[in-house]
Amino acid sequence: MTVEQKTLWKKLEEFQLDDFDSTFTFTDRLCRENGWKYEYSVRVINEYKKFIFLICISDHPLTPSDQVDQVWHLHLLYTRSYWTDFCKNTLGREIHHGPTKGGKSEKEKFEDWYSKTKELYLKTFNKNTPLDIWPSSKVRFGELNFRRINLHRNWIVPKIIKV
Repeated sequence: MTVEQKTLWKKLEEFQLDDFDSTFTFTDRLCRENGWKYEYSVRVINEYKKFIFLICISDHPLTPSDQVDQVWHLHLLYTRSYWTDFCKNTLGREIHHGPTKGGKSEKEKFEDWYSKTKELYLKTFNKNTPLDIWPSSKVRFGELNFRRINLHRNWIVPKIIKV
């Protein structure tokens, strides 16, 4: 890493998404909305910071894992934290999030970007992405069919899938 990159990474590591004066923090919300354990949410937040770092140093577009994308989506809802504290004051640049336009060419494009993201991650951090946060492309792009469900009114019964 260059000196500038090391400085940026240190700023990202130190950036706090949680407002510790809140009784319901960013991490708490991430746990609730995704059904994740606290420790896993903390790990995914760290991967989000790594992903944002990679965006900042990359010369090509990148794509996050779905888990990292969930952190990004939630962070975007905290508009002051995202746009002012994070983008303006920490990164020194705006990072926009755009949805897919759909279709085969978009799927292929995002699969390519996802592969490039994982390659750059390995090159930058000298280790592979953790599989429980960065699954294969087949899982990342083939098993997404999410819907918001009220768990107080609905039971969720998982399908048994043979591998």
